[in-house]
Amino acid sequence: MFVRSRADVERTENFVEWGAGTSHRLLTKKDSMGFTVCHTVVRAGTESLLEYRNHLEACYCIAGEGEVEDMEGNVFSIKEGDIYVLDKHDKHFLRGGRSQDLILVSIFNPPLRGDERHSLDDSSGSSY
Repeated sequence: MFVRSRADVERTENFVEWGAGTSHRLLTKKDSMGFTVCHTVVRAGTESLLEYRNHLEACYCIAGEGEVEDMEGNVFSIKEGDIYVLDKHDKHFLRGGRSQDLILVSIFNPPLRGDERHSLDDSSGSSY
């Protein structure tokens, strides 16, 4: 058993500025749990085109607001208590709220190394 805080993670390479927010990778591949847990902040007013080709992801909103849009143009509002699931390596737009950050607990399978970063300047989207 072990205990790790967000403050602990901020002093490591597992605290990542990903371009439109931050990600505290609280649990990573080296922890040998088979999945990753992140505390993710999506800044208000941001939009990111993302795709996880090598990972499945589920995101549970613990605060704030935002939205997810699939490639068919379906827009899903996300607020506290909602979960969205990218169960098919779905390419998607992730947006922070108009005036509030979107705060998520993100779960990845298989686990992340912890140092991955998005490249948001590519028009085809960021993936890892």
